[in-house]
Amino acid sequence: MKDDQILNTGTTTIGLVCKDCIVLAADKRATAGNFIAHKKVDKVIPINDRMAITTAGVVSDIQLLTKLLKAELKLKSIRVEREPSVKEAANLLTNIIYNNVRKLSMIPGITHFLLGGYDDNLRLYDLYADGSIAEIDDFVASGSGSVIAYGLLEATYKKDMAEAEGVELVIKAVNAAMQRDSASGDGIDVYVINKAGVRKAAHKKVSTKAE
Repeated sequence: MKDDQILNTGTTTIGLVCKDCIVLAADKRATAGNFIAHKKVDKVIPINDRMAITTAGVVSDIQLLTKLLKAELKLKSIRVEREPSVKEAANLLTNIIYNNVRKLSMIPGITHFLLGGYDDNLRLYDLYADGSIAEIDDFVASGSGSVIAYGLLEATYKKDMAEAEGVELVIKAVNAAMQRDSASGDGIDVYVINKAGVRKAAHKKVSTKAE
C-alpha cells in the first residue's frame, strides 16, 4: 500500500483559532472503503475539562490511543500534582502515534488528530499520521474532505474572529466538504474550548442529497 493511500483518511475535521477560543469540528460519517459503516460517529472527543481532539484514521487505533491519552494524562496529574499542559498532552500523543505507526504489523495503525486546549493560553496542534507535530495559529483541516474545506477557510478566515464567527465558519467548511466528499457526511459536531473549559457548541444534521 502506498503512503498516499494509507494517509487518505475518509473524514473532514477542522481546528480553528479564534480571539477567545479554539473551535473544533467534524462530520459524523465512518466509512469502510465505499461502504458507509456508521452515520453517528463522534469524531470530536473531550479529553478532559480543558482539552479535546478531532479524530481521523483507523477507528480501532483511534479508540485505543484516545483511551491511552486520557489514562496517561490522569496518571501524570497524580504524579506531578498539577494538570498537564496542552503542549505536554500534544507531545505525549504524538509520541504514541509515532510508535504506533512504526510497529511491525500487517495492518498499519494510521491516525491523525487535531488537539485543542487551554492552559495559560489557547493552543491548537496538528498531530499528523507520521508522528510529526505542528502548533497552529490560524486553522487546520484533516481527512479526505480537507482539500475542499481549506478552500473556504483560506478565503474566509480572519485573525481574532469571535466565537460565533468561528462556529459559523467551521460549519460552512465541513458542509462544503460533505457536499463533494463521499467519505464525509451525516452531520456536523462543533466544540468550543476556552478558559471556561470544553463545551459542545453545535450539532447539525446536514443533507447531502440533491433537493
